[in-house]
Amino acid sequence: MPNKKDIILDEYNISKYRYRELLNFCLQYEEKKKRLREFCEISAVTYSGMPTGNKIGDPTAEKAMARTKLKADIELIEQTAIEADAEVYSQLLESVTKGISYCYLDVPYSRASFYRKRKRFFFLLSLKR
Repeated sequence: MPNKKDIILDEYNISKYRYRELLNFCLQYEEKKKRLREFCEISAVTYSGMPTGNKIGDPTAEKAMARTKLKADIELIEQTAIEADAEVYSQLLESVTKGISYCYLDVPYSRASFYRKRKRFFFLLSLKR
């Protein structure tokens, strides 16, 4: 993200590296939603006749655990946006998950006010994660 400027969250005691970690977690939102949809598709085990290892596996349980983790991550981001401000949570989601700037969003707040809400979002996310 060389062309993106880091938000300074010193008042929330969040370092720039923690901010980047949270931002990158949010930027994976669309990817997580896509993978969650893929888990709902029908799939089958392929047998090649060749041994693959000595591990006893349960692919159904592994899929269920991965699906649960993805769903929890998605809900965490969405609920945190609602907590930060229920009125503009969809614009907050667009901003933090797609990197869309204030000037391209239809926000009823001033630029400074919106970015305060965005900072609050990252503070709340940091507490939860």
